[in-house]
Amino acid sequence: MHIAVLNGPNLNLLGEREPELYGRTTLAEIEARTRERARALGIDVSWTQTNHEGELVDAIQRLKGKADGLVINAAAYTHTSLAVRDALLAVRVPFVEVHLSNLFAREPERRRSMLADAAVGMVTGFGAESYRLGLEGLVGYLQARHGP
Repeated sequence: MHIAVLNGPNLNLLGEREPELYGRTTLAEIEARTRERARALGIDVSWTQTNHEGELVDAIQRLKGKADGLVINAAAYTHTSLAVRDALLAVRVPFVEVHLSNLFAREPERRRSMLADAAVGMVTGFGAESYRLGLEGLVGYLQARHGP
């Protein structure tokens, strides 16, 4: 089973960007932990981060026929990007939306997700653990649908 993990803008600054909100764990550390958990589950993982909306859309489009599922933290594009939403709907790869902070405890404009209604599920507010929880939830969902 192959799971892609896609990360949107400014997540490359994790660990130094607003640590009181996002924590001190870097994206590289989250990636290492996620890959380690994926190995334990017998899952292959690819990892991408981009600050550019078009590159995120391209990465989503490349998943068709190549990934069984997707864990996505679209960051600010979660709240604004019809292009990201349209790409996710077009490729029809089951996905879990993850966020480090609790979107629903944030500013009003961050409480709305353009992606959530199309997602298998959402994990929000558990810091770096959101990725592990999202991965485990997605793998469980896919195994229930298709078998191990």
